[in-house]
Amino acid sequence: MILRLQPLRSISRQYGPLIKNLQTGLLTATGLAGFMSARCPVFNLPLLIGLTVSLLASISGSTILNMWWDRDIDALMSRTRQRPLATGMVPHRQALRVGLLLSTAGVALAAVLYPLYGLLIFAGLFFDVVVYSIWLKRRTCWSIVWGGIAGAMPVLAGRTLGLGSIDWIGIVLALGVLFWIPTHILTFSLRNDADYRAAGVPTFVSTYGPGTARLAIAVSSVLAALAMGLAGWGIGMNWGFLRLLGVLSSGLVLLAVVMIFRPSERISFGLFKYASLYMLYSMVLMIW
Repeated sequence: MILRLQPLRSISRQYGPLIKNLQTGLLTATGLAGFMSARCPVFNLPLLIGLTVSLLASISGSTILNMWWDRDIDALMSRTRQRPLATGMVPHRQALRVGLLLSTAGVALAAVLYPLYGLLIFAGLFFDVVVYSIWLKRRTCWSIVWGGIAGAMPVLAGRTLGLGSIDWIGIVLALGVLFWIPTHILTFSLRNDADYRAAGVPTFVSTYGPGTARLAIAVSSVLAALAMGLAGWGIGMNWGFLRLLGVLSSGLVLLAVVMIFRPSERISFGLFKYASLYMLYSMVLMIW
């Protein structure tokens, strides 16, 4: 048994960091929440399973492809230089094949489940890999907007699969994720500014300065909170849960405002962690 499990453990060590388990899990959770906000999962279990598999495959595949493309700059940054592709633990051609296979399988399954759902999943993958990583990431700090569009696609796609069409609630949910992503990414770039400068990757911090980056974080946090509240109201969220969402949103906005007037690495990192929990708990409330 130990001998049989060893290859699986080896694969997990190699590819676990390449698919960014926490990020992939969070984006998959947004897609599941979008679906369950529109359709009961208990009576649609096969569709829910198909949704989960297609999301995991497509998101994991796109993340591996991003890692494959960025392996040169990953080798220049202290926080990423131990990643499997940067160290050569995983051959880059092998990673490319695995990334393409997972991406293709995820999009193909999504298209079989429902063509419009498949189109949205493909759009998310295209924006993430081609527009964000390959085209814009090394050219402009505004690439995070296009990366945000990619991150917003799972929740929109999930709700679209549940409804059979795109509605205003799905769009607002997607906007909530889109506005949340700068909060998540910019706090990270504030903490790791030296790494991004070493790799030559433009960020809001290096382009406009830390003050502007903190202001952008505050604005995006407010917009994300408003979008999530509007989506919760549109779904018909129970008043008690809606108030709880308001409390969570207030925490997000408060941390962002504090970071403007009392900036510190501790506050920045705290907001980075809180932002991930905020998105996860918001999605849980959307389906409660």
